[in-house]
Amino acid sequence: MSIDLQKEAEARPTAPVLALEVRGLVKHYPGVKALDGVDFTVRQNEVLGLAGENGAGKSTLLKALVGLVKPDAGDIYVRGEKVKLRSVVDAAGKGIGMVFQEQSLVPNLTAAENIVLGSEGRGVRGGIYRWETMRRLAQEQLDKIGSDINPLARTDTLTFAERQMVEIAKVLRIEQRSQHAPVIILDEPTSVLESKEIETLFEQVRRLREFASVVFVSHRLDEVLDVCDRVTVLRGGQSVGEVATAGAAPADLHRMMIGSTGSDDHYHDTEAVRSEEPLAPMLTVRGLTGKTFRDVDLDVHAGEIVGIVGVHGSGREDVCRALFGAEPITAGEVTLDGKKLDLSGTRAACAAGVGYVPAERKIEGMVGPMSVAENMTLTKQKSRCSGPLVVPKKQATLVDSWIERLSIRTPHRGTAIQRLSGGNQQKVVLARWLVAGDIRLLLLDHPTRGLDIGARSEVYSLMRELANSGVATVLLADSLEEAIGMSDRIVVMSDGRATQEVACPSGSKPTPLDLVKEMV
Repeated sequence: MSIDLQKEAEARPTAPVLALEVRGLVKHYPGVKALDGVDFTVRQNEVLGLAGENGAGKSTLLKALVGLVKPDAGDIYVRGEKVKLRSVVDAAGKGIGMVFQEQSLVPNLTAAENIVLGSEGRGVRGGIYRWETMRRLAQEQLDKIGSDINPLARTDTLTFAERQMVEIAKVLRIEQRSQHAPVIILDEPTSVLESKEIETLFEQVRRLREFASVVFVSHRLDEVLDVCDRVTVLRGGQSVGEVATAGAAPADLHRMMIGSTGSDDHYHDTEAVRSEEPLAPMLTVRGLTGKTFRDVDLDVHAGEIVGIVGVHGSGREDVCRALFGAEPITAGEVTLDGKKLDLSGTRAACAAGVGYVPAERKIEGMVGPMSVAENMTLTKQKSRCSGPLVVPKKQATLVDSWIERLSIRTPHRGTAIQRLSGGNQQKVVLARWLVAGDIRLLLLDHPTRGLDIGARSEVYSLMRELANSGVATVLLADSLEEAIGMSDRIVVMSDGRATQEVACPSGSKPTPLDLVKEMV
C-alpha cells in the first residue's frame, strides 16, 4: 500500500464495534403486534438507553434478548455472530444478563444463594454448599455496589429496595460466567431506590462501561440522559429514532415517545379544587404502633392528598399496609369518617371503604392468569353480580367504561392481565378500587412505579379527580418531586416515627432538598 493510501485509510473513520445488534425483530401476541420490525445497536463500552411509553414493546424486546421470548421474525447478533437465544442460559453463555423490573429472586433462599444461583462454582463441593465460600462470592458482588446487605439473610426478610440491590449483584456474576465482554440489561433498576442508592448504582454503571456494554431502561428520562451515551426510542412496537444524550432534554425524548410535544409539567397542580377545610379529618390516626413503626399520628381530610416520605426502613410502607389491615399493629387507634376502623384484616378494610394499591404489583396487586375484567372487579363482586350470579353484560359495561376512561391498552376485557404492559396492569389495579364508587380512603404505595410520562399524567389526573370528589388519599410517592407535586401536606418519617409535617401550598412548595434535610 502506498503511503498516501495508507494515510487515507488511517484517516477514514472506523465503524464502532457492536456488542449487540437487532435487525427487524417481530413478535405477535393474540390481538397485539408487540414488536414490528425493531432495529437497534449497542456498541462495545457504551450505555444505551431504551425509552418508550408503556406498551411500546420494551419488555418484549428485552425478553427476546435474554431468551425468554422467541421472535416471529428478525435476527439478533452478538459481537457480529448471529445467535438463537432459546433460554436465559443461552443468553448468559453469550454474556447477556438482565436485572428484571419484576424481581426474580427465590424468596426462601439467602441473598448469597440467589446471587450465585446457577454459577456456584467453588461454592459447592460434592453437591454440598460451602457456606463461607458462598458468602465470600456474594460479598464480592455486593461490595461492587456499596451494599451492606448480609449475604446470609433470607431474601424474604429484605425490603424491596434491598432485594433490587441483590438482583443487581446477581447479574454482575455474569462477569465470571461468560468468557465474553458482557452485555448487561437493567430494566427499571432505580424504581424503588433512594437518591443515594441511585447514585451508587450509576457509579456502578459507569464502571461497567469500562469493560462491558449496558442497556438501561427507565421511565425517568432525566436518569436516562444522565447515565446513557445514546438513547433508542420505541413507539408502537417500532424503533422510531435515536438521539445522543449530550445536549438532549427530557422533552426531546418525550416528543419522540408520543409523537407530539411533551411537557415536564405533568403534576397538573392547577387542576386541584379545594373547598374550605372541614372541621374534622376523614382519617385520624393516633399512637399507631407496629413492628417497624411507633406512636404514629396522622390526619387526612376529605379531598386531601397527604404524602409520606422517608428513607428505606423509616416504616412508611408498613404504616400504609397497617391502615389496610395487611400489617399487624400492637397499639393505637384509627378512625375513618368518625368511626373506629377495623384493622383486623383486609376484608374489613375493604368493607369500610379503604382501597390499597401495593408497591409490588405482580405479587400483591393482581392475579396474572385472570382476565382484565376479573381483576378489575375482584374486590367488589357486587358490582358485576345480581344476587349470587355474575351478570356478563353488567360486568362488560362496567369494565369497558373504565378501560376507556383510563385509556387501558388491552385487546379485550377478557385478555389475561399478565399479557398487558406494566403501566396498563397498574391502571387495572387502580380501577379495581373505583368500580364500586364507595372508596373513602385510598392508600397509594408507589402508584406510578414503572409508568411512563403519559401514563403517570393520567394517574395524577385521576388522583386529583378523586380528591376533588372527597376521597382522602395517602401517597407514598415514587420520588420526592412527585410527593411535592401531588401532595397538599407531607409527613416525614424517620426511624419508625412521624417526625415532621411540611405544608405544600400551591405556588410555594418545598424543594426536595428541604425534605431530605428533614428525612435525615
